[in-house]
This record gives sequence, structure tokens and C-alpha cells, in this order.
Amino acid sequence: MRQRLSSDVFTIPVAEIKQGFFSDSYFVRTRDILIRDNRHPRVLMQVFLRQQAVVCGLDEAIAIIGKCAHNPKDLVVRALFDGDEVEPWETVMTIEGDLANFSHLETVYLGVISRQTKIATNVRRCVKAAGGKPVMFFPSRFDHYSVQKSDGYAAFIGGVAGVSTPANGAYWGAKAMGTIPHALIAAYNGDTVAATQAFDKYIDPAVNRVALVDFDNDCVGTSLAVARALGKKLWAVRLDTADTLVDVSVLPHMGIFKPTGVCRQLVINVREALDREGFNHVKIMVSGGFNAERIAEFEQAGTPVDIYAVGSSLFNDNINFTADVVMVDGKPCSKVGRKYRPNPRLETVVLD
Repeated sequence: MRQRLSSDVFTIPVAEIKQGFFSDSYFVRTRDILIRDNRHPRVLMQVFLRQQAVVCGLDEAIAIIGKCAHNPKDLVVRALFDGDEVEPWETVMTIEGDLANFSHLETVYLGVISRQTKIATNVRRCVKAAGGKPVMFFPSRFDHYSVQKSDGYAAFIGGVAGVSTPANGAYWGAKAMGTIPHALIAAYNGDTVAATQAFDKYIDPAVNRVALVDFDNDCVGTSLAVARALGKKLWAVRLDTADTLVDVSVLPHMGIFKPTGVCRQLVINVREALDREGFNHVKIMVSGGFNAERIAEFEQAGTPVDIYAVGSSLFNDNINFTADVVMVDGKPCSKVGRKYRPNPRLETVVLD
């Protein structure tokens, strides 16, 4: 039996949600009108999207319904599971009950499912493109800190191998991973070897030693210098050359490819240099502008990358969910084009 996250995992501002603080006003007014008019039809609300995706956020949406509906025991909720792959127009969740009981929640639960599904879907695409190589989730600096827990969980559902903040791993028990930032190297006067040695001296030995090697725009030279200094303790080097720069090792190869940033030739140069000096154990991590399409290009060309660290592209695009009333008191009643689409994959949820 598949498990859902307990509703107690989530930090939900129950009082504010019940008051409609985070809701589109017309949903709150709908509730108020129905209550004041003493009108309480039993409706079936259907939630769907218009594209293929890896659905996520359902567990949090269920928690919101269970904690913030006015009488959750009167509701029947049926849903897919986080991580299910869905087709366009497929129903992912239904809510049955008095509309006045849960109308004020629509904005909130749709937003949760939309955001988490976007991230889970983008991560899954990168993971598939990487063909089994680890993909790291490193975009948290590009959005508000308050979304890190749910974003990290969505990345986990998508198949990510690691995350960068403790909050990212809070829902699924993962520890934060990371390398050395450019700021630490700058603090050691631009000396990457000294910064990496300081990391090695003061950070728990259980943490992998990963050196960031593009500070001087000489990834080959810096990789070799760090590898000579750390030897077997060096787990990986990370290439993060800016898209406006050409690494010095790439200059002799220019002419038939885009030479800027972390290009395929740069990865090859670093791999060959490390191998020549016996540092075959050192992995190569790449970052900087990677998405599923770019990862696929690298993999199809046989680029010797070991790990992909992906950032802001995992927040790209929109995946939008819609909720419609499709049944009223057991009879079809919906906007034209939004008929009831039963889904045998849905499972009844026990609201906490």
C-alpha cells in the first residue's frame, strides 16, 4: 500500500486559510452567499490539468482540506498519489460535499498542487535525460525561503539525488548537500586550493569534498592543483564557468561549437587531465544553466559528466490546475466542456 505524508508534517496557517486570507475573494464570497441563503447542495468538485505531468502537492492539498474545511468529516476526497504520472485532462482529485464547506480553499489547494507538480515534472525530465546519473536540486536561492520545504519534497518525488538546504529535505529526511561557493574562495584571496583545504580541515569528514574550480577560468589547472593537494580525499570537482566566458583550456579547440560556459569540450579537457595524472576517482559535477534539453545533449554526445547540479530551470514554465463543479446533488451540472471525468485510479482519502 502506498503511503501519503501525514497532515501533521505540513506547517499550515489554519486560521488565516479558514478566514480566506490566501483565497481569491470570489471563493470566499461564494461560501458566504451560500451560508446566508441557507443553500447547501452536495457538489462534486473535479481537479485536473491540461498536460502530461508528474503530479505532486496532493498530500499537502489533502492536509489543507482536512484542517481548513469548516466540516471536513462531511467531505469525501479521492485523489491520486504524489509521483503519479498523469495525462492531459486526467482527474487528479475530487472533493464531494457541501460547497460552502470548502469553497474558500480552492485558491490554496490549486496553488499547492500547481507549484509542486511543476517542480516534480521538471526534475523528472532532468532525471530521465541524465540516464541514471545523479541530479542535484540547487535552485533555492532563486525563490522565497518559505517554499523550500515543499519544493524539496517535489524534487524528491521527481527523483532528485540531493538538495542544497536542510529545509529542502525536511519532508523526506534528506541532509543538505553542497560544494564550496565562490565567496569562500574569494575569502582566501582567490586561492581555490587554500579554500578547499580549509573546507577539508573544518567540515565533517562524512561530507564529500567537492571543489569549485572555475574561479580563475582555468578549470583544468585548478582541478589538478586541488587534486594534487587533497589526493584521495577529493570526491569531485564542479565546473560552473559563466556563459559569457571561454575557459582557457577550450581556446585551442574553438571553431565548430559554442565555446562559452560549461561546454562539452571543457568537461572532456578536465576529465582527460585528471585521468592522465591518476585522479580517475575524482568525479565531475557540472552546473550553470542546465535543463533537461541540455542534459540530454550532453548524454547523447557521451560527455563524461558524473553529476548534474540544476538550478533555476527547475522553476521554469507553468503547470496549472483547474477545479470545476461537475455534479450537483448527484446529477451532472457543469460549465460546457467541463463534464465529469471519472478516474478509476483515484483512491479515497481519510482526512486527519
